[in-house]
Amino acid sequence: MNTIKRIGVLTSGGDCAGLNAAISAVVEAASKKGWEVYGIHDGTEGITEKPHRYEVLTVSNFSDSPWPRLSGSYLGSLNKGMRIESLEEVSKRFTIGVKELGLDAIVVIGGDGSMNIVSNMCKGSMVKIIGIPKTIDNDTPITEFSIGFQTAVQYCTSSIDSLELTARSHKRAMIVEIMGRDAGHLALHSALAGNADICLIPEIPYTIDGIINKLKEVKKRGRNHAIIAVSEGLKTESGSPVTSNKNMVGETIYGGIGQYLCGEISKRYNDFQFRVTTLGHLQRSGVPVAFDRLLASLFGAKAIELLAEGQDNKMVIWRNGEVSYVDLPEVVKTGTTLVDVNGKYVKAAKDLGMYIGEI
Repeated sequence: MNTIKRIGVLTSGGDCAGLNAAISAVVEAASKKGWEVYGIHDGTEGITEKPHRYEVLTVSNFSDSPWPRLSGSYLGSLNKGMRIESLEEVSKRFTIGVKELGLDAIVVIGGDGSMNIVSNMCKGSMVKIIGIPKTIDNDTPITEFSIGFQTAVQYCTSSIDSLELTARSHKRAMIVEIMGRDAGHLALHSALAGNADICLIPEIPYTIDGIINKLKEVKKRGRNHAIIAVSEGLKTESGSPVTSNKNMVGETIYGGIGQYLCGEISKRYNDFQFRVTTLGHLQRSGVPVAFDRLLASLFGAKAIELLAEGQDNKMVIWRNGEVSYVDLPEVVKTGTTLVDVNGKYVKAAKDLGMYIGEI
């Protein structure tokens, strides 16, 4: 017998377009079950810190507002990793917080790392957990798409379109640095959609000579400009990180590969002027495209359906055009999903004549 009366919903990790549509879907579907929904502010800190930070959410929070159509997170998020303390200590506070808030289940809208952390916290609290995948990196395991990815692709593609016009006007080669951390999905999809000449991603080695040869080919065809899309997690030609900067939990802070490439290419080839554009956090914003809103609606409804069925420790996914779910431990075991170097997107890039590295 299902005894759920009150659930919590929170967003964790980097923000992206579609989070609010997912929160709205969870609230709408849960309300129809007669469940009370607590919106937890600032990720897990809203539970582990005192006073607890939350608000009771009803359908009017979203049906009477533009929030489902906006990017960012209505609830706020947490993207700095756990503080320098043991998981055991945080989990104790989490268990106390869950009990004090009277939560029977939690829906976590986050990446695989966030859901792994929250899943571990939930083990001692006896609270059920369902995960909804979101990330502009699209590197969450098993699911084909995560909320936020398609909107980020649209933004990057539009940026490439705009840069192509100024590149054409000034006879330049534009280097566009795109987010994605260690996975090249965002750069590759955007490069294909934006008809870039070169796309460099962390999964495939490259050479500066290979880049120059492609630029010479572009020039030989009579074109006076070019677009180079590069993923932020790309290393130098020799395989070294561009930066050694770390955040408070020891993760690499990416940025600078565009400037590195600009300098290295310019040393050996000067038939183009080179300029660098780093798209940065604008990729996390923008009006959520239709597919991200659709995915958010389907994922939110499925999460509540799973809880109503008594399911626990699951993540909803999009696979083969359908919404399904998998065990969270399977997601954690699979790990970050990188670009398949033998997959259809890389093959298409090669078939279209794009230089995508030494493959």
